[in-house]
Amino acid sequence: MDAVFKALADPTRRGMLDRLRLEPGLTLKALSDGPDMTRFGVMKHLEVLEAAGLVTAVRRGREKHHYLNPIPLEEIAGRWITQFARQKAQILLGLKDALEQETAPMSDDALVFQIVIRATPEEVWQGITDPAFTKQYFHATRIRSDFASGSPVAFENPDGSTAVDGKVLECEAPHRLVISWKVRYNPEAAKETPSRVAFEISAHGPFTRLTVTHDAFPAASVVRDSVQEGWPFILSNLKTLLETGEPMGDLSDAAA
Repeated sequence: MDAVFKALADPTRRGMLDRLRLEPGLTLKALSDGPDMTRFGVMKHLEVLEAAGLVTAVRRGREKHHYLNPIPLEEIAGRWITQFARQKAQILLGLKDALEQETAPMSDDALVFQIVIRATPEEVWQGITDPAFTKQYFHATRIRSDFASGSPVAFENPDGSTAVDGKVLECEAPHRLVISWKVRYNPEAAKETPSRVAFEISAHGPFTRLTVTHDAFPAASVVRDSVQEGWPFILSNLKTLLETGEPMGDLSDAAA
């Protein structure tokens, strides 16, 4: 948490986070464009932001693409803001954005979220693939699949209805799972073609890094807007469950 506050203390770094929020996937070259930005300076700022977990870099070919990772900010909010107060704060922030009409085109439709969990890769894999775990942190849904490539996968509500379904595109337990993602709980979202979710799990000493990439959205996607808010809640809840044995609580107001 100290690293997060240190990273946010610098106005240049805050400006870089603003750019990545509006234009996810920017390269070092793109971030360096501007009269007051040098390539070396941007590299040093990115090192601080990545060390704080606020930026995640994904390599594609020779270039790295950088994404804002909101999970550390969510953990700070969860520490000092109650669920009720958070809902009111989100309403006010939504009103502020609407009044300012702050919009910008996305350079890349991918959403990338990363979290570090004090658990083994096998435990994190179980948290993702075991219905006894998902029902505790994933809006009470149970995941159903044999996780063989090409097999169906579904997140089932307590009443037996399907919230999300798709199929397994890749599975390399306990390190990588890729599934298609078809929303069923929202009539408008259900009209969209399936998007794609990749879970990547890697060990780092006593910790495990979980990276979730959600992409392949259609244009003007309703699902993208929903999961951009929902994944930080879900992953923070998974982390709390695996580290303490108890989830954070009722996250029914966070969509995903």
